[in-house]
Parts: sequence; structure tokens; C-alpha cells
Amino acid sequence: MEPAVKEIGTLAELAYTSLRDRIVTLAIAPGSPIHEERLSKEIGVGRTPMREAIKRLESEDLVVIYPRRGTFAAEINITDHGLIAEVRRNLEGQAARSAAGRATAEQRAELTGLVEQIGMLSADESMMRLDTTIHRAIYRSAGNRYLESTLNHYYNLTLRIWYLFLPRLPAMAEHLAEHIPLLHAIVDGEAERAAELAIEHVRHFEQAVFAALRS
Repeated sequence: MEPAVKEIGTLAELAYTSLRDRIVTLAIAPGSPIHEERLSKEIGVGRTPMREAIKRLESEDLVVIYPRRGTFAAEINITDHGLIAEVRRNLEGQAARSAAGRATAEQRAELTGLVEQIGMLSADESMMRLDTTIHRAIYRSAGNRYLESTLNHYYNLTLRIWYLFLPRLPAMAEHLAEHIPLLHAIVDGEAERAAELAIEHVRHFEQAVFAALRS
């Protein structure tokens, strides 16, 4: 790969992750315009990497592009929550199962380190960031880039809903603590137990959001 092309790819990844994180945490509110020039300056990338990032985010349902109107952060459709959770229950279980069997020694050490961080945080947003780190680490440890990509897609959509309801979701610390037995099961190679715990974890989140909707 030519150095210039490789650099554009690296900058596009930087633009993607930076813009993605702004969208999923609602720093860019649903329905708000994406100001490409301003964001390019804030992130420190040029027009081409930013355009590549926006195309990728559009394919992941986080951005919508309207001809002659511009680019906007996608709206959140709460009615899709149950459908997303249905997909995640199956895929999260498979990722945990695969990670238990395929994770490298280095990845198992990383997951063990994440266990040690649980319980050390008190702010909901800090716990949310750790939750995100844990899920993405499990996806990487599954050793299947297609599964990892698909799960990140649906997790990002779920994350937006979580941030939307964060002030109304109780027991964030308890939700985060559910990862402890899950991570231990993966590290210890207990594939089926890991899958069961992952599925139950997604189910609890789904129930918490529906309870918030009713309140």
C-alpha cells in the first residue's frame, strides 16, 4: 500500500471513531446536522477522510444524507429497540462463546484487567464508557471479524438508546457488575456459560429500557 493511501486510511479511521463516538453518546443529538468542515478541524483530518467516515456511518444507520439538504445524525427509533435486542441476544451469545474458545493469552489478560476496573467507577457516564470497552474487547476476542463488525453495528445503535435513557435507567453499577461472571467465564474457557451470561445480560438491558419507556 502506498504511504499516502495508508495515511488516508488511518485518518479515515480516526474520523470514523471520533464522529461515531459523538453520535452514539448524543454529543451530536439525533437529527442534528453534521458540520463536516467544523468537525474536520476539531478532529484534525481533511475532507477526504471525513467523507469516508460519513459514508461508513451512513452504512451503519448512524448518519443520513439528504440530497440538497445535507448530512444529519440519524434519529433514534425506539420501536426498533426490541428488534435490535433480538439480534444482539443471539450474536452476543455467539461472541462470548467464541471468545471463550479463541481468545489469545494477551486478550484474556486484557479481559481480566477489565474485571478489576468494575466497581472502581461511580459516575454513570464513566460506567457507560467501561461497558463499551468491555463489549468491544469481547467482540475482538471472538476472533471473527465479520461477527465483530456486525456486533459493533448493533451495539452502536443500542448505545444511543442507552444514552437517551441514561437518566431514567436505575442500577447502572449492577448492570456493569453483570460483566464480572461473564468475563471470568470467557477467560476460563467456559464457552456455554459465557454464552448464557451474555444473552441474559442483553435481556436485562432490554427489560430496563422497556421499563423506562413505561415510567
